[in-house]
Amino acid sequence: MVRLVQGDAARETVYEQDPSEVARRFAAEGARRIHLVDLDGAIDGRPQAEVVAAVIAAVAAVHPGLPVEVGGGIRDLDTAARYVDAGAERVIFGTAAVARPEVVSAACVRWPGRVAVAVDVRDGKIAVKGWTEATELDPLVFARRLRELGVPRVQYTDVSRDGTFSGPNLPATERLAREGGLRVTVAGGIGRLEDLAALRALEAKGVDEAVVGKALYEGRFTIPQANGAAGC
Repeated sequence: MVRLVQGDAARETVYEQDPSEVARRFAAEGARRIHLVDLDGAIDGRPQAEVVAAVIAAVAAVHPGLPVEVGGGIRDLDTAARYVDAGAERVIFGTAAVARPEVVSAACVRWPGRVAVAVDVRDGKIAVKGWTEATELDPLVFARRLRELGVPRVQYTDVSRDGTFSGPNLPATERLAREGGLRVTVAGGIGRLEDLAALRALEAKGVDEAVVGKALYEGRFTIPQANGAAGC
């Protein structure tokens, strides 16, 4: 498993060699959902479908029914279908939502309630292709467009905070939920149990999920502790 800092591939840390083993361990420790991102797919546009399918199968073997969501490099319906057929409970589009919104709209029709879109923000604008390319698209404008496409959920990441343990961007998160009108999963910057407690306070406004990664790899807290702080 690999983690970046602020989306910078030059600041890469490899924590584990076997993603399936990591996913099995997280499932056994009580994770409520497994969040899987294919970084090669996101950056290069070449999805590692067989690796992703193996991870999904590994989770199902330990904890049948535990939801797995997959993002990174999903830019067409065929790739999304392959992951759904492999057992993914949710597929997360990113670049395609900017470049090919009709694909995301079709996915929402085909898999209602099982599609999300990554709202990755760098310097106040949407970033795509694994955060390597900037756009001039405002996140709130983007969120409203997604709602019109039928997207029920976004995954919001403030790229500047990702991997830094500096805490999630609470004001921007709250504003996105309030003005975008979508359910929000938050990622990036979570490094303390207090961060999860602060996000829990936004649940009534639509912020109902959080992605925790580096903090678990570095032992800042455990999955049971995270579940408790988040009220799971």
